[in-house]
Amino acid sequence: MQVAADTGYGIWALQGIGLALGIYRSGRGESLVPLLIGLVLVSAGLVVASLRRAGPPDWYGWRPGRNARPTREALTALATYLPMLAVAGLTRGDNDFWATRLAGALLMMACLGHLLYSTHRLPGRVPGPAPVAALPVGRVMAALFGGGLWLWLCVAADSNVPVGPALPEHQSWLLVLMIMALLLGLIEGMRWHTLRPGGADDARAPARLPKGRFIAAVLSHALPCVALLLADRWQASGLLAAIAAVSNLVGRGWEQWLYRRECARSAEPCPG
Repeated sequence: MQVAADTGYGIWALQGIGLALGIYRSGRGESLVPLLIGLVLVSAGLVVASLRRAGPPDWYGWRPGRNARPTREALTALATYLPMLAVAGLTRGDNDFWATRLAGALLMMACLGHLLYSTHRLPGRVPGPAPVAALPVGRVMAALFGGGLWLWLCVAADSNVPVGPALPEHQSWLLVLMIMALLLGLIEGMRWHTLRPGGADDARAPARLPKGRFIAAVLSHALPCVALLLADRWQASGLLAAIAAVSNLVGRGWEQWLYRRECARSAEPCPG
C-alpha cells in the first residue's frame, strides 16, 4: 500500500509541475484521468486502514474510525486531497487559467512535502549517514519515476497520438525516466548494502542477495527501461506503457516486502 500511495503522489506531483509551468497537455480528460488514477492509488491504504478489523495496518500511524486523532503525517497526507480537488474543479480545455496553474503548484508542493515529511514515519532508521541522506531523495525519486510511468501510460493510450515511435517532444521525457531508473538502482544498492554483515562476529556470513531480489529489481527497473527503449525506437503503444507501469509497481512492492523481511531477520533498524 505504501508503494501504491507513493506512486499516486508521484502522479499528482508531476501533474502539478506540468500545470504550474504551463506545459501540461490540454484537455479536461487529460487532466482528470491521471488525477483519478492517483486518487485510487493514494486512497487504497486509507480504505484498508478504515476497515474495522484487528488485522489491517494503520495509515501513517492513524487508524480512521477508532476515536483517534490523525497523526501529523496523516494530516499532511489528507492535505494533498485539497489541491487535487481544486485542480479537478478548475481544469479546463487549455489548462492555462491562472487559478489552475496556482492549484497545480500547490498540489506539487503538498505531495513532495508529504513524501519528505513522512519519511521518518517509515519503520525504523537507516544506519550510516549516507543512506540516511539518500532515503528521502530515493523515496521522492521512486515516487516520481512510478508516477511518470503512469503519466506516460495516459499519453500512450491516447487515441489521438499517432502509431509509431515516440514523438520528439516525448523523447526527452523517456530519457529522463531512464536516467531516474539508473539513479534509483544506485540508491537501492546503497540501501541493501546497509544490511550486509559488518561485524567481526558475522565475518563468515557471505554477502548474498535474498531470494527474489534480482527478480524484483528486474520488474521495478529493468523491464520498465526496456519498455521505454522500445517505445522510443519502435512503437509507443499503450501496452508497453501499461507493462512498464504495472511492472514497476509490482516490483517495488515486492522489493519493499523483501527488504522488511531481511531487516526483521538481521534485527537491524531499517527503513520501510
